Amino acid sequence: MTAPLNASGLAFDATSLHALKARAASDPKAAVREAARQFEALFMQELVKSMRATTLASGMLDNAGSQMGEQMLDTQFAGALAGRPGGLSEAIMRQLERQMGLAPGPIPALTSANTSPAPLTATAGMPAPVRIPQTAALGFVQQHGEAARSAEAASGIPAAFMVAQAAHETGWGRKEIRHADGTPSHNLFGIKAGPGWKGPVAEVTTTEYVDGQPRKLVAKFRAYGSYAESFADYARLMKTSPRYAAVLDQARTGAAAGVAQAASGFAQGLQQAGYATDPAYADKLTRVINTTLRLQRSLA
Repeated sequence: MTAPLNASGLAFDATSLHALKARAASDPKAAVREAARQFEALFMQELVKSMRATTLASGMLDNAGSQMGEQMLDTQFAGALAGRPGGLSEAIMRQLERQMGLAPGPIPALTSANTSPAPLTATAGMPAPVRIPQTAALGFVQQHGEAARSAEAASGIPAAFMVAQAAHETGWGRKEIRHADGTPSHNLFGIKAGPGWKGPVAEVTTTEYVDGQPRKLVAKFRAYGSYAESFADYARLMKTSPRYAAVLDQARTGAAAGVAQAASGFAQGLQQAGYATDPAYADKLTRVINTTLRLQRSLA
């Protein structure tokens, strides 16, 4: 059993440091919270020490014992002040959690309706019930979970990574590529229709980055009969194109080690392979992957 951390003790004593390391292995969120509290306590201790030095002059009665007593009092006072709601520790905790992938940021607030059709499990006239409204990001994750899991089985890419990429490419379903008549192309990954594509296409204006500068261009994109076909085609592209071989290997290796830690590597690999021209693509996708992982945990 992990030893509890002293509410006022700091990690510069060996016992508290050992307890903090053990907590990090079994309960990372609690360890981050405690580390943030201790950072704040150390800051407060230095602040109190500085205030004492500027307001109190040394006297004849000062000695090693009184100085030690003052130091102990400062430590106790700082420990009592640290960790209060709205304090510095909360800001430190949020920053640490984002860096560790424990809290990838707020769920995007979608105020407009999701333009995606009903879930793939819906039947004519009888839409499948969903626990969460599809106007939210949670609905997007739930709607495409089954197709993503099928694509994961075919490619080895974690389903969360593919759902996140689909969310990033379509703005959580609100900016899906559409045909001229407004009907959906079901293209969730922004895959263009090259010379070898023999299926239907959707021709739209898109933003491409040329020498780091955004430009509006008209391009042809693949169109599918369903979202499941879009996931399947994405998995097939990633699996068969030599261009993405390293990305695929990285995704599979990362999945074995833990998808949260592999998110950045996967996104960087896609950008390096030239999946998108946006110079900030990897950073944006990493954030969406972490958000998707958080949403999936809420659905579990």
